[in-house]
Amino acid sequence: MRVPPPSPGDTGVDTRLTSEPWWKAAVVYQIYPRSFADSDGDGIGDLRGIIEHLDHIADLGVDVIWLSPVYRSPQDDNGYDISDYQDVDPVFGTLADLDALIEALHERDIRLVMDLVVNHTSDEHPWFLESRSARAAAKADWYVWRDPRPGMVGGTPGAEPTNWGSFFSGPVWEWSPEREQYYLHLFSRKQPDLNWENPEVRAAIFDMMRWWLDRGVDGFRMDVINLISKDPRFPDGEPRHDGLGDGMPFFAHGPRLNEFLAEMKREVFDTHPEVVLTVGEMPGVTAEQAVELTHLQTGLLGMVFQFEHMDLDHGPSKWESRPLSLVDLKRSLGDWQTGLHQGWNSLYLSNHDQPRPVSRFGNDTTYWRESATALATVLHLHRGTPYVYQGEELGMTNVPFDSLEDFADIESLNFYRDAVARGHRPAEVLAALRRESRDNARTPVQWTGGSHAGFTTGTPWLPVNPNHIWINAESQRTDPGSVFSYYRALVALRHSEPVVVDGDFTMLLPEHPAVYAFERGLADERIAVYANLSDAPVTVDLPDGELLLHNAAPEHSRTGLTPWEARVYRLSDTA
Repeated sequence: MRVPPPSPGDTGVDTRLTSEPWWKAAVVYQIYPRSFADSDGDGIGDLRGIIEHLDHIADLGVDVIWLSPVYRSPQDDNGYDISDYQDVDPVFGTLADLDALIEALHERDIRLVMDLVVNHTSDEHPWFLESRSARAAAKADWYVWRDPRPGMVGGTPGAEPTNWGSFFSGPVWEWSPEREQYYLHLFSRKQPDLNWENPEVRAAIFDMMRWWLDRGVDGFRMDVINLISKDPRFPDGEPRHDGLGDGMPFFAHGPRLNEFLAEMKREVFDTHPEVVLTVGEMPGVTAEQAVELTHLQTGLLGMVFQFEHMDLDHGPSKWESRPLSLVDLKRSLGDWQTGLHQGWNSLYLSNHDQPRPVSRFGNDTTYWRESATALATVLHLHRGTPYVYQGEELGMTNVPFDSLEDFADIESLNFYRDAVARGHRPAEVLAALRRESRDNARTPVQWTGGSHAGFTTGTPWLPVNPNHIWINAESQRTDPGSVFSYYRALVALRHSEPVVVDGDFTMLLPEHPAVYAFERGLADERIAVYANLSDAPVTVDLPDGELLLHNAAPEHSRTGLTPWEARVYRLSDTA
């Protein structure tokens, strides 16, 4: 089924003939379907549940939905372990339901970007089942297989081909008795890495991508796409905090990455009649690498998803937190604004893998609304494409998980098991999970203050946050002072002010410990953003100009900001 995308805009200009792709002025809304809305009472969100709540997304004013995986999957990693790229998992619905979602979105002038996971598959994918069956199988070389270390017996400790540690704890190698070899899995042992060196693998992936575009999908967010090219030497890495080796220098941004992405662009995107959005999630990418990949004239992708700013409050691992320095955050985001001037970045503080930003970076008690909106103001008015993760527009917070049994995330459960086995106190490990677990982002969207937050008529797959009684969409959508209404105003500002999209960026007060301030400029237009990202009032000289957006009471000082107050000014020529 082919569902036409929205028109390229009121001008009717074909963006293929310009250097300004449509997504530069867009705002993306991410849906994690398992937790968005359940239409059939089984406690798990589904495609029909999304369709039933599209007016909420349309009212927000966003332009694109990024849909986390709905493909067939054993759900070892909640859908990021795919067993069939060209079908919908029954837990989410059917291909007909997905076609209906695409059609309903396009009727509302909203595009759909699918989450594409092609660094790895599920170990239940037919490709892997055949590859594992025998070294002489037709697809034997479709995954990364290696023999044990010389002189060692496969399957015994230390016999792994390298010392690399997995993102999900433990070694990256799993012994297969069928082949008497190890296969590589950078994530779960049920997520074997594809062998992108094999042209047959690339051809199969590109064929699948064209199939989805022909079905009406408007682009792809490509999961950990910079991990698809590995260093063919497979050397050991430097020891990390858990004693395993750091393989990132050898499997991130590998020697053939740009070649593979150029082939993808040539074989998939250049042959498609419409301009599609391509987003590359890239752990460890540098600004120099990103600008090469996303250059507005010569790039291979539309934009990157980078993680530098998301690691600033981490110690040796994500589970060891430290206070965030605002000066460090400004330096990081500012460097990316400058370094990616000829390319394009994704702007985000939240997604399905991160704790809720109002809890992590803000104050989710005394200054809940103020900090939720101040953080959004700073983020959305940088140069790049902003992303809103479901519930972020409501100010949803982290969850007070009671016990280990409340967690479902494989990364969290693996970390708890390994940390306790290494001698860490269970209470301390549980505290780290409450703070950092991906499950904080995956609790059901809070639609109402009623039973199970209006998410399901059954038992939700993950506990609902108790604060849904007062943080919910029903109470916010008609409240002009709500977090939802403020997000709607931010989205509208990006759509109405070209300076927000294309303006240059100048950081102000880079060493101030509490105030995040910057200017954007385009021709004769200038705006200034001032935000106090702290719990205390601050004294700061504020500019003359028209107040475009403000998250505090109408009365405001010219020489200071209240806790978590944010202001956006249009500057006059003399300001």
